[in-house]
Amino acid sequence: MTDRRNFIRQAATLAGAFSAASMFNQVHAEELQRASKRINHLDAAQVAEDEEYWSIIQSAYTVNPGIINLNNGGVSPSPLVVQQAVARYNDLANQGPSYYMWRILDQGREPLRDKLAELAGTLSDEIAVNRNATEALNTIIYGLPLQSGDEVIGTKQDYPHMIQAYKKRAQRDGIVYKQISFDFPIENDDQIVNAYADAITPKTKLIHVTHMINWVGQIMPARKIADMAHARGIEVIVDGAHSFGLMDFKIPDLHCDYFGTSLHKFLSAPIGSGMLWIKKENIAKVWPLVCGDKANDPDIRKFEDLGTRSFPIEQGIGEAINFHEGIGPKRKEERIRYLKNYWASRVKDIPKVKLHTSLKPQYSCAICGVSIDGMTPGELDNALFNQYKIHTVGIVWENISCVRVTPHVYTRTQDLDKLVRAITELAGKAKGEKSK
Repeated sequence: MTDRRNFIRQAATLAGAFSAASMFNQVHAEELQRASKRINHLDAAQVAEDEEYWSIIQSAYTVNPGIINLNNGGVSPSPLVVQQAVARYNDLANQGPSYYMWRILDQGREPLRDKLAELAGTLSDEIAVNRNATEALNTIIYGLPLQSGDEVIGTKQDYPHMIQAYKKRAQRDGIVYKQISFDFPIENDDQIVNAYADAITPKTKLIHVTHMINWVGQIMPARKIADMAHARGIEVIVDGAHSFGLMDFKIPDLHCDYFGTSLHKFLSAPIGSGMLWIKKENIAKVWPLVCGDKANDPDIRKFEDLGTRSFPIEQGIGEAINFHEGIGPKRKEERIRYLKNYWASRVKDIPKVKLHTSLKPQYSCAICGVSIDGMTPGELDNALFNQYKIHTVGIVWENISCVRVTPHVYTRTQDLDKLVRAITELAGKAKGEKSK
């Protein structure tokens, strides 16, 4: 009987995040179902303001109460259930790594691929699991068969790791990397699309679009840019590091050809997890970044040949998706946008305070940039932490100069009240006049 119990316990453990025995189902499912039943008659925008409901979500996280973390745009904490899943499977792996990792836990990647594909609205055979957006996007940037003289259009406000990858391809292969520049916030899609269109020449082969600008949270009209580019025979790669797991969309909605994201941001998956998507008909032509003996293989799995990797993290990704879907993607998006507007709308008219992000829902969601005249971003960032224990990040990059503030689902409104008070007090002490 003891042996039977041990066998059942181990079988349930190995079923993992992709079964009815998932840790999420054991810990959170029933509670969230009860909470949802109370507010199911409300739309997502109304649920966003229901503090009783969100207190249940907040209690699932283990954030340090001594620090108000408003830099979730960098990396987000995971709910406790995700942390526990990683720990459980790490313990299992260490009972016999070469057996449990490669013969047992490795079998979990296919269910994870299916789960990610369902979340992304794509075919399973278009999804590769990797470590972050940088790895996913660099795989595409270095793997595309671009030739000397081929042109790529990006922006100066794209993420630096992507910018440097294109510059390396220019040095190595002679491609032409062109950057346009924007002064955000912009509340006009046509202005953005036309800027890309004006940079196109007969040699343009690829356009790189950051779906949500990480510095200030500007949502770019990725679908409109893609449609414009495709009409001219140009492919589009989308950096979705800050949009996936936050905004309620499916990758095919963007009409792009390639997509890369980190899962350890708004999806709250384990740190060091990411996802690559390539439209099925394009997989064969993209060379893998690492290893890969069959460069032109049409199997998306060629991009997962990374050597030894963390299989427990993959189980953790599954539990993060369970938690995400337990909330509901639209509810989550509306809550985080509500939290951003909650503080930003209250400081925007304070003398010397300037917002660098639109408050209109079609142009921003979680991230908002703020500055105070008379203070550098570094000075404001330091003051927020040293005087109020509010963690943000100062940004100085390509005509952007502000502090980035990014709440998450676990952020409490009373923490944002403290942020508003801090900005009000710091602006009152700062030297300088309010920006026009």
